[in-house]
Amino acid sequence: MSNHFVAPALALALLSGVMATSTASAATLEEAIKGPQRTPDYAQRDRYRHPEETLSFFGVKPNMAVVEIWPGSGWYSEILAPYLRDHGKYYVATPAASLPDASPGTKNAVAMLHAKFDAAPTAYDKVTFTEFRPPLRTEIAPAGTADVVLTFRNVHNWIVGGYEQDAFKAFYAALKPGGVLGVVEHRAPEGMDLAGTKKSGYTSAGYVKALAHAAGFTFAGESHVNDNPKDTKDYAEGVWTLPPTLFLKETDREKYLAIGESDRMTLKFVKPKAAK
Repeated sequence: MSNHFVAPALALALLSGVMATSTASAATLEEAIKGPQRTPDYAQRDRYRHPEETLSFFGVKPNMAVVEIWPGSGWYSEILAPYLRDHGKYYVATPAASLPDASPGTKNAVAMLHAKFDAAPTAYDKVTFTEFRPPLRTEIAPAGTADVVLTFRNVHNWIVGGYEQDAFKAFYAALKPGGVLGVVEHRAPEGMDLAGTKKSGYTSAGYVKALAHAAGFTFAGESHVNDNPKDTKDYAEGVWTLPPTLFLKETDREKYLAIGESDRMTLKFVKPKAAK
């Protein structure tokens, strides 16, 4: 979930997602990615997000317990829900809309995600919702039960919120020993500080690794599948200048479409098998 605001950009995406045709389950990852439950506009982004390669790198299997943190408008949900439906467990850890101080944007976005899932019950009937916003909501799944925790383009939001350290601790607590944390995030230029991250949406790979290490994780590797060397990372409106947000709308639209979505790190971390 990678926007300045939770609600406006997501609302349109969620409304379009509600219209997707549902399917009960998918036997293979390829089948889930190509299934009729996918929103056509979302499927068009596969060339930027490489879901098959990304999820395979993180080791996601159909019999696993998988937690997705802040799924936004459900881009990956359209793949993960049918893939995990029959033999696995899929937890969706949304922003904490139930908290008294939850913003109207947060409440609206979470309500829209529920509406999307309700509109296609045979695809999403076995999804388990939890809430995530440290330090008040951190139990994203029962402790020590998850095989994989996934986050896509969210770390910068937690840095803005000031609870990124608690976030990684929550992921560690949810995972089984030997479990995997998969992180996809907009990659900052070397040397960018946290003030730069808060302004631009790009995050240092070194900082993400440090957060994971401090929480107890071991770094297990990096995939370059989501790299984008065309991304110059020097836009006045930060990463939101690029698609899919296109914050500047028609201004230089073709230029930013030609760049594509952001340059992204794809990092895998493991909770040590000896951990308790």
